[in-house]
Amino acid sequence: MIVDCAIYHDGRRTEGPDDLSEALDRARARRDDFVWIGLHEPTPEEFEHVTEEFGLHPLAVEDALKAHQRPKLEVYDDSLFMVIKPVVYEQDSDSVSTGEIMVFIGDSFVVTVRHGDSSPLDTVRDRLEKDPQTLSHGPTSVLYSIADATVDHYLDVAAELQTDLEELEAEVFSPNIGGSRNTASRIYTFKRQVLEFRRATGPLAVPLGRLSGSGGYSTGVPFVNDDAQPFFRDVSDHVTRVNESVEGLDRLVSDILSAHLAQTGVRQNDDMRKISAWAAMAAIPTMLAGIYGMNFEHMPELRWVWSYPAVIGVMAVLEVGLYRLFKRREWL
Repeated sequence: MIVDCAIYHDGRRTEGPDDLSEALDRARARRDDFVWIGLHEPTPEEFEHVTEEFGLHPLAVEDALKAHQRPKLEVYDDSLFMVIKPVVYEQDSDSVSTGEIMVFIGDSFVVTVRHGDSSPLDTVRDRLEKDPQTLSHGPTSVLYSIADATVDHYLDVAAELQTDLEELEAEVFSPNIGGSRNTASRIYTFKRQVLEFRRATGPLAVPLGRLSGSGGYSTGVPFVNDDAQPFFRDVSDHVTRVNESVEGLDRLVSDILSAHLAQTGVRQNDDMRKISAWAAMAAIPTMLAGIYGMNFEHMPELRWVWSYPAVIGVMAVLEVGLYRLFKRREWL
């Protein structure tokens, strides 16, 4: 459905007419005016009218409706299409969730399509409407503000994940427990969160490189003001920082998982040594008692008064000797 629709003149909001065609004609009739339409998870029927009025490319429209797209930038004859994936850190579940924002930019218009609840669009529009000087630069300012707000939030999410990773690290390397039984599950879950985060941040570097004119992209992008390249370059630098943080998180969580599995293996070996040591110590009295439990007539020292204490003493000496041996080798 259409969440918001307005015409902006010199960076100031003016309510647009209900008819989209009339709103676009009015925006194009005056210089530096543009219309901004925001939609949230539109149906094909709801989006069909917008597609016809603004001449959006059918391939981009298909991507906008189906969602589940990688961050990308595509240029068509009459519009520019960009996909951005905002990320939100859920405090209650210590997890990340992603949404999608599709941005269409053309001659005097911006169409934003939002999927999911993770979106900075509301705050972006409010902030821009309070800053007419920035908004007066037209659709380019909207695209930049959306990208900037999304990437800035990436930095916050990366900081939250770093905190979670430090907690996992402390749990794994705790001298007392060395990680609980569900530590491996938590590590795998955290690794999946990092992977989900990476899917949002990693592919965004290429579109921002094109918009900023860096990374081998020297030519400008249609429908985007070339004067905005330094601003997109700043956003691109922030994405680079985020990607480096994500790569560091991924490497560290892999190392922590390897360390946890190694500790688990060591603990299992220690347990097996202890079990083997106690089994060896239990075998001695079992063997002696088993021998003397057999009803043979000619057995040594059967009629000696001190035979019973002597056998018990031999058992005790052997048990103490084995205990000291295993203790010295740290099996017990």
